[in-house]
Amino acid sequence: MSVLAVDVGTTMIKSVVFDDRGKETAVSRQATAVHRPCPGRAEQDMNAVWDAVAATVRSVLSESADPVRMLAFTAQGDGAWLVDGDGRPTGPAVLWSDGRAGGIVRRWRDEGVLDEAFRRNGSLTCTGMPNAILTWFALHDPDRLKRSRSVLTAAGWLFLRLTGIAAADASDASAPFLDHTTGDYDPAVLDLFGLAALRGLLPEVLGERECLAHLTTEAAGLLGLPAGLPVVMAPYDIAATARGVGVIDPGQACGILGTTLCTEIVRESVDTTGAPCGVTIAGHGNGNVLRAFPTLNGVEVLDWAARTLGLPGPPELAQLAFRSPPTGHGPMFLPYLSPAGERAPFLDPRARGTFWGLSLEHTRADLARAVFDGLSLALRDSLAASGADATELRLCGGGANSDAWCQLIADVTGVPTARSRDTELGAKGAFLTARVLSGDQPDLRSAVAASVRMRDRWEPDPARARLYADVYEDFLRWRSLAHDAGWQPRTTARPTTPALPPFPRQAPPVDAVPGGTRA
Repeated sequence: MSVLAVDVGTTMIKSVVFDDRGKETAVSRQATAVHRPCPGRAEQDMNAVWDAVAATVRSVLSESADPVRMLAFTAQGDGAWLVDGDGRPTGPAVLWSDGRAGGIVRRWRDEGVLDEAFRRNGSLTCTGMPNAILTWFALHDPDRLKRSRSVLTAAGWLFLRLTGIAAADASDASAPFLDHTTGDYDPAVLDLFGLAALRGLLPEVLGERECLAHLTTEAAGLLGLPAGLPVVMAPYDIAATARGVGVIDPGQACGILGTTLCTEIVRESVDTTGAPCGVTIAGHGNGNVLRAFPTLNGVEVLDWAARTLGLPGPPELAQLAFRSPPTGHGPMFLPYLSPAGERAPFLDPRARGTFWGLSLEHTRADLARAVFDGLSLALRDSLAASGADATELRLCGGGANSDAWCQLIADVTGVPTARSRDTELGAKGAFLTARVLSGDQPDLRSAVAASVRMRDRWEPDPARARLYADVYEDFLRWRSLAHDAGWQPRTTARPTTPALPPFPRQAPPVDAVPGGTRA
């Protein structure tokens, strides 16, 4: 018998049937819309998301003859999916990429609240987290809070529709409120953000072994599944994806090249030292935690670049980009295009993207190349912020379908990259979680050993790695200059502008770079 796994992404919902060996036997996908009713906002119709889940489940079941014995799911994290006492949405879901609370987060930053909260749980608040969104509602739409009974995430919303239970798993609860020592919400963190009065909106936090319930009769009828079917709420998507690609032991790392460009490292314990950045996610098996740097800028930047350069999409952008050799002659691209700014590995709601060092000599291919370089350098930035010494970076997400980009990331980071045999890694992580909770496997390590296989591997090219090590230093200086300027309080004088990096760098001879040619 099979396991049905559902991955509720931000822009795509996928339902996948896995056999007991973990092989994908059927897949159904449906796009979902992100609404931007005004600048800085990102919302979704909660009922439309549920309808898309139901449609993909019915579709994938029609393609599979093997009976399903369990349903497991993962979903996008953060945001605020508010429901009333009857479990009905009180308005659209506010997503993790929403930026309406930028002013609130800046105030918390200036007052030291963000730093103090990070020192308690290892997670840095951004505009799309529930504490920021709830504070915005309290200031600008208190009526919606009065009409709401629970603030859920996308996974909590799906669990409610499937089982009738309003709850959160430890991964979704981790940022910003979780106390990692108790597994429950930290009253001190709630007080820090002035949200103690709204504690009643937060759903019960379920331990990893408690995220198992049963399908209601109503949901079963809509999905075409038997009532009472076991339902597993797996960790939210970035954590489930790490599991799906086999990153479960301390020191292992992965990079998700998706809507978020997320770099993740497994750690044995919570680390609250150093500069506040990223999030710490509980419940990664064997007492480990996942240190994650989910950016606000990912493959949507490729979509933007393709449109801007008049190309059909990212595949054509990649074809154009990799005609331009990595000579270090520029231009350089800062990929911070999200209206909500950036959240990892630094937090700045006002961060914006730009090209540096343009000249009449540069071509469309050079611009396309700069976009891929900029995203890859941002990934290296997160890897450096993790403080871990990764020996391999397992890549997944839609962007990992590009062999050239996988090689580029190896060159930029200086770390070998690898790609899984599977295509739907979030769903695969949900499947592995279900195998453990059902008792089919004794633990996550055993489940991974039985079902996860890597397919491709890229080694860093030594010459290109040296080239990008220099480019990365320039990238950091330009990024820091823009970030530091953007974060200065308006009431204080600007600091003296630091010396600009020597950019564009003098291009080395083409034959100094392997494969370097010019048309």
